[in-house]
Amino acid sequence: MFRNQKFVAMMGVLVAATVGLVASVVLSWEALVLAKNADAVLSCDLNAVISCATVANHWSSTLLGIPNSFIGMIALPVVMTIAVVAMTGAKLPRWFMQVTQLGAIAGLVFAGWMFYMSYTVIGVLCPWCLTLDVAMVVLFFGVTRYNILGDFFPVSKQTNDKLQKFVKNGYDMLAMWSVLVLGVLAIILKFGSDLFA
Repeated sequence: MFRNQKFVAMMGVLVAATVGLVASVVLSWEALVLAKNADAVLSCDLNAVISCATVANHWSSTLLGIPNSFIGMIALPVVMTIAVVAMTGAKLPRWFMQVTQLGAIAGLVFAGWMFYMSYTVIGVLCPWCLTLDVAMVVLFFGVTRYNILGDFFPVSKQTNDKLQKFVKNGYDMLAMWSVLVLGVLAIILKFGSDLFA
């Protein structure tokens, strides 16, 4: 019954992870450029509000001692592989998909924290970072949808039935789009015309 919906959910995860990987590769390349010359002007340094270099030179961009984008280059191919395997209809172990869900949650929290730092603390936006943030939101909701439809959550049958009804009615997609639209509105409200200065 949910096979096609599960396939579509993982297709979304695959696309999001691929886009996120491309952004991670670009950000990693830019981190290497900045490692050679901290004053380098990057291709996405457009104005005072949109500047990858400003964000990349902030301490939060190397939280674990390496550029955060390197983590994306490691993690996202794993997610892509999981998505492809799931799309074949292979039966993945329940524990494995629960661990995947935890990874998706961790990725979303990390992306949310990076958005917060960029938006609030640094006060400058990085287009590639924002691309990665959007990818993580889509990835999280895709993995969550797949896990709900596959009955992978450690919840009672009654709770799972409610979650499946929530997904069947498309409320999870409404939540995803709401998060993305609120993010765009927050950016426009804070930075306004400075985005295009």
